[in-house]
Amino acid sequence: VKRGDIKVSLLATGTVQPQNRLEIKPPIAGRVDRVLVDEGHIIRRGQILAWVSSRERAALLDAARAQGPEEVKRWEEMYKPIPVIAPINGTLIRRNVEPGQSFGDNEAILVMSDRLTVKAQVDETDIGKIKPAQSAEIVLDAYSHERLSAKTAQISFEARTVSNVTTYIVDVLPDRTPDHMRAGMTANVTFFVELKTGVLLAPTEAIRSRDGRSTVLVKRPSQKPSEIEVKLGVTDGRDTEIVEGLL
Repeated sequence: VKRGDIKVSLLATGTVQPQNRLEIKPPIAGRVDRVLVDEGHIIRRGQILAWVSSRERAALLDAARAQGPEEVKRWEEMYKPIPVIAPINGTLIRRNVEPGQSFGDNEAILVMSDRLTVKAQVDETDIGKIKPAQSAEIVLDAYSHERLSAKTAQISFEARTVSNVTTYIVDVLPDRTPDHMRAGMTANVTFFVELKTGVLLAPTEAIRSRDGRSTVLVKRPSQKPSEIEVKLGVTDGRDTEIVEGLL
């Protein structure tokens, strides 16, 4: 028996995904003139990401090229291209088109995300231990030497059942997003459920539980060990808090 600190944690696995993934689709079908951004670029809301031409403008410019550069210039001034504007602040995570490429009226030419998060799978037996804004730690499998401090952001209301195992998705936001963090990466998430300092601790293996009672054997000077009933607190698996029963 000793006094010390005990930290109760919960481990889960998850996948790095955008918190909000936004597909950018031009209002019309046509052809790409220029793309001004590339994957990984930080984007500001209202920034011009690309210039595109409608099918009619593209057809007119193609016809004008057969008549010479002056005709092309005249149509370019009369018939302006359409800008594609960033609707949110974030990062460009996918560029699906190149200049000269045609696209449909329901086709995403660019994809943005506001920030990356880890979607952790928590077993239903443990979901009651998870709270919003709870401290956590993320370790990416690809960068296992680096630990990222984080907090829980959202706990899903709908469960998923796979192979008779029911889990809930918990969004975990890192306090900072390193440049090497990528969507699709596998991560381990440690949720810090509770931390107590200066409490009385006993080895978990020394505690006996029977008929709803928990006891420990206490060695007395010049006496046989005696069994004493104790009230237990939190446990981290190795040590268990003794709330009552031992001085």
